[in-house]
Amino acid sequence: MSEQLTGRQEPAAGIESATIQPIPLDQRHGTNRDMFTIWFGTNIMILSIVTGALATTVFGQPAWSAALAIVIGNLLGAVFMALHSAQGPRLGVPQMVQTKGQFGSWGSVLIVLIVVCMYLGFFISILVFGGASLASVIPHLGQRGGIVLIAVASLAATIWGYAVIHAYARIMTYVSGAVLLLAFVWAFVVHPIPATFFHTSGASLAGFMSVVSASAVWQLAYAPYVSDYSRYMPARTGAKPAFWMSYWGSSLGSILPMFLGAGIGLLLPDLDPVVALTQATAGISVLVVAVFSIGVAATNAMNLYCGTLCTITIVQTFAPRFTARSRERAWIATGLVVVALGVALTAGDDFVATYNNFLTLLLGSLVPWTAVNLVDFYLVRHGDYAVEDFFRRDGGRYGLVNWPAVICYLIGVAVQLPFMVIGTAYTGPIAGLLGNTDISFIAGLLIVSPLYYVTVTALARRKAGAGEAVASVADAQPQPERSA
Repeated sequence: MSEQLTGRQEPAAGIESATIQPIPLDQRHGTNRDMFTIWFGTNIMILSIVTGALATTVFGQPAWSAALAIVIGNLLGAVFMALHSAQGPRLGVPQMVQTKGQFGSWGSVLIVLIVVCMYLGFFISILVFGGASLASVIPHLGQRGGIVLIAVASLAATIWGYAVIHAYARIMTYVSGAVLLLAFVWAFVVHPIPATFFHTSGASLAGFMSVVSASAVWQLAYAPYVSDYSRYMPARTGAKPAFWMSYWGSSLGSILPMFLGAGIGLLLPDLDPVVALTQATAGISVLVVAVFSIGVAATNAMNLYCGTLCTITIVQTFAPRFTARSRERAWIATGLVVVALGVALTAGDDFVATYNNFLTLLLGSLVPWTAVNLVDFYLVRHGDYAVEDFFRRDGGRYGLVNWPAVICYLIGVAVQLPFMVIGTAYTGPIAGLLGNTDISFIAGLLIVSPLYYVTVTALARRKAGAGEAVASVADAQPQPERSA
């Protein structure tokens, strides 16, 4: 097997050399617990708190409605996220490389480009919110100084690679978890809360479903890279342990900080969520913000690491001889950081609203992809892929473009538009009839999943029927007489 399809022996505590190459079975390592800590530890951060604050500030939900919507959205979205996680130990390659098995070598490029934009969007968002949080407790640093500091820390972890990111997450699971608990106590027990905090008025279906959608997309956004962090797991890990550890790690790690954000939004609704967090935890705010900002760097390292792998995947698609290792990963990651810094350092004051619109658009582009990917993996091919064909110039048995998958994806994007609400910029006609309620992700999943399954199974039956007809014609032809 060529170097492109094999991984070099990884040093015990050195820089990771592999990028998108399959991880050989003798280099697999890790335990199921790693799947819990990587998702629990990296979800407890500033951006998840800001996302939770949307429930009570932007969408105007009372405490009970916000909490229920956050739970439902995360538990629902985490199902799809965790199903992708179980693919990593089976195939040993990054998620977007595996996507070639559904969309074809060139057909997958559209999806991978969208995912790169997603990673950059989250990277930039985390830089902005993380920089603001650092500046709130270290005024002399300033927001721009905080942005640069987080970017440098994220880049360092990305260059070091997979093992360091996992180790980082394990540490933050305990540190961030303890500080999160302390922040709850400090904000809602030590400091008195207003009598109106638990009011029950103001709940609306539109606001409730918007919170469900925002929480679900938080989980779905991990789908394009979740198996990147399980691809080193031993093949014997099994789908169920990988699923459940990823599911509970990501859902619990998201729900708890979102609860904090929603509560702070009720306490201080007129303030920016980052400033509100600082004021609500006055007395320990330096500790809270510092720890959550360190967690931000871990999460951003994940975004940058996977964005780099996706960029390498695009290059390798058109230049199959290109073999990227640690040096190439470092250079590409640095280039992505430069682009992200250019945007983050010039972000406007209305970034929270922009971020909310970004979440909605992201959901629309991810839902049909995850439907096609999961149906193909679990129901059509049952996890049986020829990994070596992912790296062939002609796409091997998967071809250059798998048009049924691409068309189903585009249909999935289109059918969501009437159900979508993008801030004040756009409200789909069906969403308008439902009281400005966004249920686009439900429509996308319910339409694309059966559409793709029926399409590919029908094509398979037609192909099999054509093959039997050819065989029957061949059998009916007169056979030459054999000589004695």
